[in-house]
Amino acid sequence: MSSILVDAPTVLRGDIASRQSTRGSINVIETAAAWLLGILWVLPLVYALWTAFHAPEYSTRFVLSAPWTLANFINAWHAAPFARYFLNTVMLVTMVLIAQLVLVTLAAYAFARFRFPGRGLLFALVLVQLMIMPDVLIVENYRTMTLLGLKDTILAIGLPYVASAFGIFLLRQTFKTVPRELDEAARIEGCSPLQTLWKVYVPLARPTYLAYALVSVSYHWNNFLWPLIITNSVEARPVTVGLQVFSATDQGIDWSIITAATLLSTGPLLIAFLLFQRQFVQSFMRAGIR
Repeated sequence: MSSILVDAPTVLRGDIASRQSTRGSINVIETAAAWLLGILWVLPLVYALWTAFHAPEYSTRFVLSAPWTLANFINAWHAAPFARYFLNTVMLVTMVLIAQLVLVTLAAYAFARFRFPGRGLLFALVLVQLMIMPDVLIVENYRTMTLLGLKDTILAIGLPYVASAFGIFLLRQTFKTVPRELDEAARIEGCSPLQTLWKVYVPLARPTYLAYALVSVSYHWNNFLWPLIITNSVEARPVTVGLQVFSATDQGIDWSIITAATLLSTGPLLIAFLLFQRQFVQSFMRAGIR
């Protein structure tokens, strides 16, 4: 009996050491996998940076002594009306974001705090929209924009996206976390429902608004298929559609100019992320987006 009691702490320490060793091995594997995924993710960006800042003959050769140049960016800028493309893109994402914020705020507030006939059914229909890919509705959206006479306009690009089911669901969940005591206190002070929404709910949901704005802007800045189909002229094309001018095979493909044009189109988003990455991550964490 005494030998068993004496050996028990030794066995316990051995078990703890074994678990710590296993946990350490798992951490090493997870860290190595994370580094591998990070390297694979950043490789295309590294190639784009190398090719864009070097002459075409170095697009497939890595030579440390190769001279750096900005000629590819100059050629890309003059090869297409990028100024107009950037203006169209900024107008598009701004218009869509403002319309989305207004509509999803009102809809989320109604679903979160008001009781009306058919509320459950309507919210279920909103959730169904989350399961439908936008590409499925391209034909119907194109037909609708044509009937409205909006084809080949910036409004036609953004109109199908102004009612966001994701935004409604996200803000509804945020609004439901607001204590009802604050709502009742605002009503006692004489605030109308819209004043309560503006003075109580919107300030408390600022992290959610910022996180949703980041998702919306990045999506519509990079959206390609629907703008390509609905636009035919320079006056309405966003920057992603304008990039297709560099893929014309009849004149040959210059990867240096293509990568330079790609960096021009994605540069604003990359710079914004690098400058405000801490705020971005905090907003996503507070909003509950994983």
